Amino acid sequence: MAQDVDASLLALLGLDPDEEAVYQLLVDRPDSEPAVLAGPLSDYAVARALDVLVERGLASAHRPEGQGVPRYRATSPALALGPLLESRRSALHRVEYVVADLAERHRLAQVRASGAPVEVLSGAIAIRRRIIAMQRQARQEVCALVPMRRASSVAISLEDNFEEVERESMRRGVTIRSVVERGWLDGPQTAASLGEMAAQGQRIAVVEKIPIKIIIADRRVALLPLDPERDETEPIALVVHRSGLLTALTALTALFEQCFERGRRLRGAGSADLESVEDAGVDAVDRQILSLLHVGLTDVVIARRLGMGHRTVQRRLHTLMDRAGAATRFQLGWHAARAGWLD
Repeated sequence: MAQDVDASLLALLGLDPDEEAVYQLLVDRPDSEPAVLAGPLSDYAVARALDVLVERGLASAHRPEGQGVPRYRATSPALALGPLLESRRSALHRVEYVVADLAERHRLAQVRASGAPVEVLSGAIAIRRRIIAMQRQARQEVCALVPMRRASSVAISLEDNFEEVERESMRRGVTIRSVVERGWLDGPQTAASLGEMAAQGQRIAVVEKIPIKIIIADRRVALLPLDPERDETEPIALVVHRSGLLTALTALTALFEQCFERGRRLRGAGSADLESVEDAGVDAVDRQILSLLHVGLTDVVIARRLGMGHRTVQRRLHTLMDRAGAATRFQLGWHAARAGWLD
């Protein structure tokens, strides 16, 4: 009975019943002639199954010296079935995503049909799926406020793997604007990720403090945590629709715009205006130092971010101050902005 169960499972890897039966026998009986493998199967069925198994690399055939009848041996199941198993596993993951996407679309359709102005989402998985759905369904713009709280339920793009979703959105012409707390730039990994996103075209502003996490899509739907204090343990989020709570959504959008305007723009390495800055006599490294200084990082953090010595950063800043005729860092920042060294 166990062998029958195993054989039926092998059908998931693309083997038909005859091929499964012959392969199972070959595993237990190496170097077998076709006649030995016949059993309940006809000679024709065994011959056909062996041809398929050899062609697919699941078995090998050889003729002992002086014998005309070939003998067959099963290839190691780990080597022969492993790639098939991995292929099916990948396909199942894709199917799982499609099912989740369909379930989310079904739920959204039910919510819209009911006319409910607010949705309540419970659990990190449900919240992440909703965020991805908002990204994929956006047609014009996605805005996000991302404070330093490190829960992964609402914050997008920094610790979760949403980069591909965002790139796909930007390819569709969707504008992505984010406001992040300056503390994100203290970590080399998140700082590099933010710099890469800025270089790819996202508009990122940096502020000292953000009051709450918010994601807004097309100014018609917003997602925010119900209780930020529980966000790391039992996250619950609210989804606010424009059709039901226009005043609330307008207020959330206004909060984002206020934070974005107050923040300092982050520029990623390799941005489109690199050439014009170099023409002005400021090389790429100096430009990066000025950009990071502009968003409020200390010399120590800038050095760690760029992988250079603390004194090297200070020496470059002093050289830039001398070139600009600036006596203070503030005057250097003013001159850099005026001279086109910064946005």
